[in-house]
Amino acid sequence: MSLHIEKINPNIGAIIHALDLNHLDENKISLIHQALIDYQVIFFRQQQLNAQSQVSLAKSFGDLHIHPIYPALPDAPEVIVLDSLRQDLRDNDLWHTDVTFSQTPPLGCVLQAIKIPEFGGDTFWASGIAAFKALSADIQEQLRGLTATHDIRKSFPLERYATTLEDRQRLEQSFIKNPPVIHPVVSTHPETGEEILFVNEGFTTHINALDEHESNELLEYLFEHAVKPEFHIRWQWQEGDVAIWDNRCTQHKALFDYGDAHRVMHRATINGSRPYYQKKDSIHV
Repeated sequence: MSLHIEKINPNIGAIIHALDLNHLDENKISLIHQALIDYQVIFFRQQQLNAQSQVSLAKSFGDLHIHPIYPALPDAPEVIVLDSLRQDLRDNDLWHTDVTFSQTPPLGCVLQAIKIPEFGGDTFWASGIAAFKALSADIQEQLRGLTATHDIRKSFPLERYATTLEDRQRLEQSFIKNPPVIHPVVSTHPETGEEILFVNEGFTTHINALDEHESNELLEYLFEHAVKPEFHIRWQWQEGDVAIWDNRCTQHKALFDYGDAHRVMHRATINGSRPYYQKKDSIHV
C-alpha cells in the first residue's frame, strides 16, 4: 500500500489522509516513519487515539521520555498532559526545539489534540534544514563547528513555575538533574545526513566561542531567520488530530492566544541521541 499524502509547504509538512492510527501494521508504520523523514512534521485528522495507542505509535520510533516538569496520564506515564487550566503554557508560545537542555534531546513527538478552544491555539513548525540551506555560504561556513549552550532555566524560570514550596523544590531538583549542556550550532540529521540549524529561542543561551555581545547579535539573527514564513507552516487544530514531528530538525511554537479558554493536548516524546556535526559530503546514507 501507499499513503495518501497532501504536501503543505515545499519545505515542511504534510497531511496523511485515510489512515486510522488505532489500527496499524508493520507496513503502515514503516510508511509513516518514511513520511516523517520526508516531511519533518506529519498530520492525521480526527484520530481519537486512546492513551495506549498513542504510546504504541510513539514507541514504534524508540523508547519514550519522561518529562521532568509536566504531569502525565495516570495510566500512561509516557504521555504528558498539557492543560491550559492546570499549567502556565505561555512558554509554549515561543519558538523552541523540545528538551534541547538535555544531552540527548528527543527524536520526536506524537501529539494529540484532546480539547481545542473555539478560537486560537494553532501550532507552528519550522524546518531547520531549510533554514540552514537558505543561509549564505559564508554564514554556513562560519556556523559549522561552533557550539552553543542550552539551559532549562531559560524556559522554566523559578518566578513562573515555583508558585508553591513544593513546586520550587521540584523545579530546583530538575535544574540539578539538567545542568546546561553544549550542542553544535549546526547538527547533522542521523538518518539523512542533512545539515540542520540547531539553535532555538527557548533554550539556547549563548554561542560559546563568541563574547556576549557577538553571541547575542548572532543568535538574534539566527532565531529570526530560522522561522521565516518560507520555512514554517501553521496548523489549525481539530479535536482528535494527531501530529508527529521530527524534533531533530524542527522548531515549533503553540500560540497562547485563547485567553481563559480550555486547551488540552496529550504528548508522547521519543528519546533521541546526542546531536553531532559531520560534513555532509563525508556521510554515506
